[in-house]
Amino acid sequence: MRTKIVHIGAQELTYEIRNIIQVADKLNEMGVEVYLENIGDPVTKGEKVPSWMKKIVSEFVMEDDSYGYSPTQGLLETRHFLADMNNSNGHCRITPDDIIFFNGLGDAITKVYGFLRRTARVITPSPTYTTHSSSEAAHAGLPPVCYPLDPDNNWFPDIDELRRRVKYNPAVAGILIINPDNPTGTVMPESILRKIVAIAEEFNLFIIADEIYQNLIYNGRKSKPLAAVIDDVPAISMKGISKELPWPGARCGWIEVYNAQKNSEFNTYIQTILGAKMVEVCSTTLPQKAFPHIIQHPKFQDHLEKRRLRYERFSSITYERLKKIPGILVNRADGAFYMSIVFEMSKINGRQSLPISNPEVRSLIENLIDVPKITPDKRFVYYMLGATGICLVPLSSFNTDLQGFRMTLLEPNERRFCQMIDTLEKGIKTYLNSAG
Repeated sequence: MRTKIVHIGAQELTYEIRNIIQVADKLNEMGVEVYLENIGDPVTKGEKVPSWMKKIVSEFVMEDDSYGYSPTQGLLETRHFLADMNNSNGHCRITPDDIIFFNGLGDAITKVYGFLRRTARVITPSPTYTTHSSSEAAHAGLPPVCYPLDPDNNWFPDIDELRRRVKYNPAVAGILIINPDNPTGTVMPESILRKIVAIAEEFNLFIIADEIYQNLIYNGRKSKPLAAVIDDVPAISMKGISKELPWPGARCGWIEVYNAQKNSEFNTYIQTILGAKMVEVCSTTLPQKAFPHIIQHPKFQDHLEKRRLRYERFSSITYERLKKIPGILVNRADGAFYMSIVFEMSKINGRQSLPISNPEVRSLIENLIDVPKITPDKRFVYYMLGATGICLVPLSSFNTDLQGFRMTLLEPNERRFCQMIDTLEKGIKTYLNSAG
């Protein structure tokens, strides 16, 4: 090309959660039965959308205005509903004008980071959900700035270390919180949230909180939404319907903005995001119309509770089975529907393998891992996929040096889930004990 056209942050845009599905598709063609544990789509995993929910959606499908544009920020009646729901709980008060709808949180995330000044950084957890870390790094054209979550302390952040990293990196303008967390399944207690807010206040930062799993907390854990603890700190809370209803195909998410009027720089930033949304025109209309009616339906809370109880049970099954394996560290998930398992660094290397009986499959896997600097956990994940069909995601793809993998708790059939855990347990043991 006459002039360079590639964005400065292009190399930061990676998404192993979906990359690995290309390998899984090839294995399917070779006759391998693949068990998908790579992506958090409850519907694809077999969760049934209840008929009463479908009925609500179908009624709105019959209305002509469901096919038209919505206002740029979202339907006013839905934004009123969300603001009233927040304010009735005594949280940081917002108005409908403090809410902006997007085509899913992926859309929101790319705009929230994409319209930051390039030299302004948001410090993200490590490990963290790839869309956040990749989008933040891409906007800056530099690797992510991060703070560690501690697998030896239930994946909670080290607050002193977070404060130190903020203090000595003046480029940091914001702090990302994911609560409940993806990929770890941890739930941050109110005390930790308040300490993070205090750091933001001390250093004049804003906070981004991804709270899409906010209503999927179990095992008796308690937390608070950001709006309950934010005080006067500027902040953005990200929410959506893809995990909670679940309706991921609706591509419907929104941000709630707190305290924008108390900081002129932050308010201008939010107006820039709104301007970007205005250029795009609007977000999907149908799910915005249906959402308030779905969550007010008398069967919704029971529907949600049954899902929470299943994730709680599957979290316990996985924890009790895998914690006995020497060489790995397992924490029980307390929220969302993910668990992250960490290998002890001394127990994993670049030479271990699993037996693969199909020579064509074995050749494919060996070619995939025969690349420079492949991480040990990615090697494990590919061998596991080829040998057993279980499709995991390497933990190192979530912006961390820790080696391990993320799995989901989404399988609706307990017998099938336990069979998968049996296979996973045997696979881990065989891999760690293989010649290396």
